[in-house]
Amino acid sequence: MLMTFLGQTGLQHLGGAAALFPVQPPDASTIAGGVDQLYYLLTGVTVFFSVLIFSIIFYFMIKYRRRAPDEVPPETHAPLALELAWTLIPSAICVVIFFWASYLYVRNARPPAASTEIFVIGKQWMWHIQHPEGPREINELHVPVNQPVELTMTSQDVIHDFYIPAFRVKKDVLPARYTSLWFQATKVGTYHIYCAQYCGTNHSEMIGWVYVMSPTDYAAWLAGGEQNESMSASGEHLFSLLGCSSCHAGAGQTGTGPSLAGIYGQSEKFSDGSEHLVDDTLIRQAIVQPDSVQLPNYKNIMPTFKGQLSEEQMLQLIAYVKSLGAEERKNGQ
Repeated sequence: MLMTFLGQTGLQHLGGAAALFPVQPPDASTIAGGVDQLYYLLTGVTVFFSVLIFSIIFYFMIKYRRRAPDEVPPETHAPLALELAWTLIPSAICVVIFFWASYLYVRNARPPAASTEIFVIGKQWMWHIQHPEGPREINELHVPVNQPVELTMTSQDVIHDFYIPAFRVKKDVLPARYTSLWFQATKVGTYHIYCAQYCGTNHSEMIGWVYVMSPTDYAAWLAGGEQNESMSASGEHLFSLLGCSSCHAGAGQTGTGPSLAGIYGQSEKFSDGSEHLVDDTLIRQAIVQPDSVQLPNYKNIMPTFKGQLSEEQMLQLIAYVKSLGAEERKNGQ
């Protein structure tokens, strides 16, 4: 319905004009097309009404100019139809833009369930990227074509912004918090990564590349190069090294802390009666601010690890807890 408002033919003409006179990078994701169409609509509406309004202003300046010093213009009344037109037409356009933009925002904020998750840490002045299978990258991101990818991101220091122009996606990367964005690349190739938030002296050097590969080439890339243990395996070693296993026993066992098996993605009731979804943010909060995550029937004896773990180690611990959840759900089927 929204597409009908502008007209498919009009969008095709605008798209053709953009191809002849490129004003932005080529679209290379499933998100880019919808964003571009809304952009063309906003540009077209802005240009049309700018030309219309200024043309009317100049026309009235000439037609109704004062021709004599003592000239008094006659009293006029705007017809009701004209007043309704200049009220209802702009209102209708605003409503269409609002619902179209809202639809795109909601759709683009929800990654598909089968998305490949990749972790991103922003640092002054580089992007540290890690795949769950183990490979680590600096200022480079390898992804398969035609497969949805979700990025879970955080910052080691200040606010950054992960921006891929060709995919039309960008999101702030915040310290001590997790943000996410997703995309599905549609064309094999190489595309820019920028930091779109001023983050210090070398902000302009905080750039990188996305390498979109065929599924076969991506699988070969994952298997080749330096072999690192998976993030969940690294998290398991860290979990044991920090002594977490002495309190958080496995499934079916009891300890001074709750079992973490199967807890990820579930709702847990706190001591104050409130319910919270166990996600990346809540797990991080429990690690750095255990006093704020109090479960019934358990004493608040967990120490804080704030300042003792890097963001990379934090993500590894979270990946390990996720793996426990995946195994628990699988065994429960």
